[in-house]
Amino acid sequence: MLRPVRGLVALITPDQPLELQIVGRTLLHAVLVGIGAGVLGCAFFAGAELLQTAVLEQLAGYEPLRADGERVWTVAPSPHLRLWLVLLLPALGALVAGWITRYAPECRGGGGDATIDAFHRGNGVLRRRVLWVKPLASIATLGSGGSGGREGPTMQLGAALGSTIGRYLRVSARERRVLMVAGIAAGISAVFRAPLGAALIAIEMLYRDDFESEALIPAVLASVIAYSIAISVFGQSTLFGHLPPFSFHPKHLPLYILLAIFVSAGALLFLGVLHASHRVFGKLRVPDWLRPAIGGLALGAFVVVLIHLIGPLVGRTDQGLGAMGGGYGAAQVAISGASWLPATWTGVQVLLLLALAKIAATSLTIGSGGSAGDFAPSLAIGAMLGGAFGLAAKLVLDDPAIAPGAFALVGMAAFYGGVANTPLATLVLVCEMAGSYDLLVPLMLAQGVAFVALRRVSLYRAQVPTLRDSPVHQRELDPLLVLRCRDVVRRDRAFVALEPHASVRSLTVVAERAADQDVFPVIDGAGVLCGVLSAEALRVVASNPELHDVAVVADLMAPAASATLDQGLRIAAELMIARDLRSLPVVDEQGAVIGLLDEHDIAAVALRRAPARAVTASA
Repeated sequence: MLRPVRGLVALITPDQPLELQIVGRTLLHAVLVGIGAGVLGCAFFAGAELLQTAVLEQLAGYEPLRADGERVWTVAPSPHLRLWLVLLLPALGALVAGWITRYAPECRGGGGDATIDAFHRGNGVLRRRVLWVKPLASIATLGSGGSGGREGPTMQLGAALGSTIGRYLRVSARERRVLMVAGIAAGISAVFRAPLGAALIAIEMLYRDDFESEALIPAVLASVIAYSIAISVFGQSTLFGHLPPFSFHPKHLPLYILLAIFVSAGALLFLGVLHASHRVFGKLRVPDWLRPAIGGLALGAFVVVLIHLIGPLVGRTDQGLGAMGGGYGAAQVAISGASWLPATWTGVQVLLLLALAKIAATSLTIGSGGSAGDFAPSLAIGAMLGGAFGLAAKLVLDDPAIAPGAFALVGMAAFYGGVANTPLATLVLVCEMAGSYDLLVPLMLAQGVAFVALRRVSLYRAQVPTLRDSPVHQRELDPLLVLRCRDVVRRDRAFVALEPHASVRSLTVVAERAADQDVFPVIDGAGVLCGVLSAEALRVVASNPELHDVAVVADLMAPAASATLDQGLRIAAELMIARDLRSLPVVDEQGAVIGLLDEHDIAAVALRRAPARAVTASA
């Protein structure tokens, strides 16, 4: 049945045949990753929300701020706020999470850096235990009030799933890395419900100035599958619900430039505090798994103080106003407003205070090694800074056309896009959340300014500048690492071999007959290599008549040096340099010499396989 189809395809595109097998396999693998990440992402999201509802809301009476599309379990919180539980619960949850991550220390922290590092330096391999350690540790952390997001954990969870599927299907290392990126996209899409933005983040977050283009289509497909599963379970509402349209006014472009600069300053503060927290907790003389509990205890104390300080200011003394959890509820307030947030300078102060509080809370959780993501807090902080800027601009300029919600959305994109070096992905992500592309121009402008302003910093230290700087791609580009000796050695080229008991007198004829041969393998009676004799040594001996009758080849040869057919070309080249040989015998499984690999062969293949470089001649 397939033969007529293939014939039709060949007739239509005779010069560019479709690789149907490769396309079909890639799509099938991406679908498997999307389904798995979608199911696991939904289970993780529901589990974290269930624990948070039961522990924080029902037990402690703490009502966290939530975005419109964030709630899963509709259960009213307890009317009695128990501050002593608010103080202790983050520490208890972090203690459980820290104990779990003993089985996979790479699951501590946000997960983004560990995922990126596994791609570049681990060849796309994440241990299978990440599939259960990361979700359990993150549910314990987030469900008890840890300040972090769900996207970072599902990012690492999806990457581990893609890597595991690739290993079970026994695909190549290159295909396994593509599936890993597809898993990142699917994991983000499952909990954030922005499929295109999630796919672009997956291929863009790996580099500071580049993106993994070959993984785009599998990432899009896996993201769409995971998104479809998520909305089938939780409904089609986006994270921030149905936002009103935000009109773009060209006269506000200078304000968006100032917004990008302001948000960039806030991003620098966030990174500085986060890195300082990493250093402080890293110096504590306690076991690594215990540090998250110390950070959780500090977070609980901080939230209790925050409730007493900011709660009376806005009439909300029952919650930490976004300090716990991902912070999307506070971002929702910055975008849509709230009855308790006045549109006055007090509102500006509250948003700024909440942004600073979120920076501190997130640094305590993630900086101590808590298993929570840095994606959501970054978006939330950017939204609060943007909302504060937009409200202040409206009050100063007395311009009713200024919508603080629009500035909150643009601030959100500028903040995360700048610190994560993902300007294009974050731009699309925010447009998906807003439900329109009305803010496309200010988003582009603010992203450009923030990207330039934050060039020297990054939220993900494991990022590399470009594809050429990635260790895994360097191995692919280096022919000495990619090729094996069997790919280069010429088996049809004749060579002269010597016997160990041959007289030196006979070497004069050998030297004349093989003037172009640089190394002479010495083969014993069983046909196995037992030594090598360089051409230089051979000619020196042949020119000294006093040695002709007193020495044999075995007296002059050097210890055997050889490479096997399956040995890497770089290993063979390094052996040639170490032994100062211009050629190296290549042997089969029985040790018999089947050819000589010389430096000319290696230089020729390296030049042929190296990427072309443009050469500009000077005038």
